[in-house]
Amino acid sequence: MLPILLKTLPFFALIGVGYWAGRVRFFTPEATAYLTKFVFYFALSAMLFRFAANLSLDEIYSTPFVLAYLLGCGAVYALATLVARLRRVSVEEAAVEAQCAVIGNTGFLGIPMFVVLLGPQAAGPMLMTLAIDLIVFSSLITLIITGMRQGRMSLGVFRALGMGLLKNPMIVSMVLGLLWSSSGVPVPGPLNEFLALLGAAATPGALFAIGASLATKSAERMEVAAWLSFCKLVLHPAAVAFAALVVFEVERAAAGVMIAASALPVAGNVYILAQHYGVAPQRVSATILISTAISILTITGVIAWVTSF
Repeated sequence: MLPILLKTLPFFALIGVGYWAGRVRFFTPEATAYLTKFVFYFALSAMLFRFAANLSLDEIYSTPFVLAYLLGCGAVYALATLVARLRRVSVEEAAVEAQCAVIGNTGFLGIPMFVVLLGPQAAGPMLMTLAIDLIVFSSLITLIITGMRQGRMSLGVFRALGMGLLKNPMIVSMVLGLLWSSSGVPVPGPLNEFLALLGAAATPGALFAIGASLATKSAERMEVAAWLSFCKLVLHPAAVAFAALVVFEVERAAAGVMIAASALPVAGNVYILAQHYGVAPQRVSATILISTAISILTITGVIAWVTSF
């Protein structure tokens, strides 16, 4: 594990630098917000478009892959929901906790890091994982919370979901990249270089932004946060590994990427959703802090395991 740890440490060191800059107020919350916007709308979108445009759909989509990931996520999602309900929390809070248990920081941490650590071949499976997280599970929590508050599912809810997906630059950049790829027209050299140059800013920018945003998070309800971190860092990759390697027998390299992606710490967009709906934001904040800190070791272990396939 030591060689893998030495490779992952620089990525987490960048998060640490961002955290320090946020804590000492060298990077204010407003500065962090603008850096996050730059990464989200420009650098990361350029990286995703370039990956998708230079890959075929067959290199990204695989039915066994999708089914295995959905099964692994669904099992942990159901378990987290059940445990939350047994604690007698509301359905809305249970949905937020379940989201913490299965949604990792694929966009800002996973794709930039795993493409470097696992090689360019990791891009396709990572894009598929990110698409499922955004389309399936981000929609699911919105449907649950909105349905509980309104008492029914209206056409307006689904319209808002569709518009939200269409306005998400990560979804848009992947779709446009795949459309370009399916046209059979090679990406022109200057455009490819431009995308590579802009996309290169995604890794340091995203990691710094993660750290700076963590500096504003508070740690409360530690026992629940510890349980949700255990779900995300241990149970989630274990369930996905079982589904990918035993149930559906996904191709080993793609399965390894999927399992590694499942071991990522809780994504920051879960906090944004929790804050937007006013449902347990402090609980999510604590879970993000704990899972990100512990993932330095857990991700190292998972990567060491999947690279032995």
